[in-house]
Amino acid sequence: MTPRRVVYPFVAALVAGATIAAAQPVPTHPRELTYPALSFTPPDPAASRRVLKNKVVGHFVEDHALPLVTVTVLVRGGSYVEPADKAGLASLTGSQMRAGGAGERSAEAFDEAADFLAAQISGGFGPTTGAVSANFLAKDTDAALALLFDVLRRPRFEQARLDLARSQALQAMERRNDSTDAIEGREWARLMRGEHFSTRPTTRAGLEAITRDDLVAFHTTWVHPGNFVLAVSGDFDTTAMIAKLDTLMAGWAAGSKAPPVPKPTHVPVPGVYLIDKPDVNQGRVSLGHLGYLQGNPDEYAIDLMNDILGGSGFTSRITNRVRSDEGLAYSAGSSISAGTYYEGLFRAGFQSKSESVARAIQIVLDEVTRIRTQPVSAEELETVKTSAIETFPRAFASAGAVASTFASNEISGRPATYYATYRDKVRAVTVADIQRVAQRYLQPDRMVILAVGNVQALKAGDRDRPEYSLDKLAGSRGVTLIPLPDPLTMVYPKQP
Repeated sequence: MTPRRVVYPFVAALVAGATIAAAQPVPTHPRELTYPALSFTPPDPAASRRVLKNKVVGHFVEDHALPLVTVTVLVRGGSYVEPADKAGLASLTGSQMRAGGAGERSAEAFDEAADFLAAQISGGFGPTTGAVSANFLAKDTDAALALLFDVLRRPRFEQARLDLARSQALQAMERRNDSTDAIEGREWARLMRGEHFSTRPTTRAGLEAITRDDLVAFHTTWVHPGNFVLAVSGDFDTTAMIAKLDTLMAGWAAGSKAPPVPKPTHVPVPGVYLIDKPDVNQGRVSLGHLGYLQGNPDEYAIDLMNDILGGSGFTSRITNRVRSDEGLAYSAGSSISAGTYYEGLFRAGFQSKSESVARAIQIVLDEVTRIRTQPVSAEELETVKTSAIETFPRAFASAGAVASTFASNEISGRPATYYATYRDKVRAVTVADIQRVAQRYLQPDRMVILAVGNVQALKAGDRDRPEYSLDKLAGSRGVTLIPLPDPLTMVYPKQP
């Protein structure tokens, strides 16, 4: 009997490696490595787009590699359509659609039914959009879809679950002023947007005023096919899936269309703003101003400009100066966003020792000035271009990513041609374009600077480097102190 030959995996790997090495000479230096050109064609939104019988638009992307299906129903609407005196209603409605039972099942029975199928079903509302989603095994499609549409059409909003959610929300509210990152995010939004639905805080009184009837009314008004966009991905047949969805939504009338999202009327006031947290030894800093709107023809150049300035990690200027060269922060960088409904934000940020905060702020401002007044190098531009182009396929790395990206674009109104032309428009950006958009969209005279930390230590600064101080940065405007509000009422004490 001939003995069976056993080939161990690591031996096979060594043999394969030796074969490749023999076929391809090993370069003497990594710089000599060559790679084939990246070839990728983004999917066409039209290929996955379908319109159901009730006029609901969906994107259906099949992927039969795994026996899994994900169905997400995006819902136009959010906290911007809730009453001003009941902030938190949209969020509670979204979570309780799932948590509070649905259809003929109590909350506990619904949990058991979802667990039996190993189906993950969730719901929620954000500032402008909601989503109800289910991920399940393909063999359980009918049962899982029935659960999903019970959540969408027939939520029970059980009082006990609502009371629990309200109690948990109140506990979280009590901790609002505990962490500097939470404080920074909240107060930065207020400085940028002023009084606006996006900055409207949930209060104890408002939360306690929300009743089960309010949740029912919000759901009835906004959760219906007239506000839906679907994203479906995974192991299914598109024709069969559409037939199932048509059946599940049959007879469900479209109600009130979500209104346009309101724009902020607030104009940010430049200056230096401080919030006192005496129990910390570092300052958390944000500085910036309003950004731009989606669809701006300069958006490709703006994004590349920000990558060079502070958006590309260790290759960016702010990171190199603040972190690597000066050692003033573990992480530092910047972002600039295109707003969907109103202007986005330019924001640079870092966290540094109290005594070095003013110095780090000045370095960031210096880098903003430098990119506005001096052309970037061709090498810097080529680096960020290459990164943008070669990471572009990640947006379509899975069927789920494709479906959710295109469904989100139905909500935001991004043109269907955006991805087809993206890389060509990135390649077309020049060094002159970078300086032009930096001069236009980075505005040092409109800079809002916010620091959260021990105010006494922040203002004292580094006694060995007195040329850097928050008072000098504030100039004639002076430093503005923002007091911490009561966490349950969100009433800010009056300054003396």
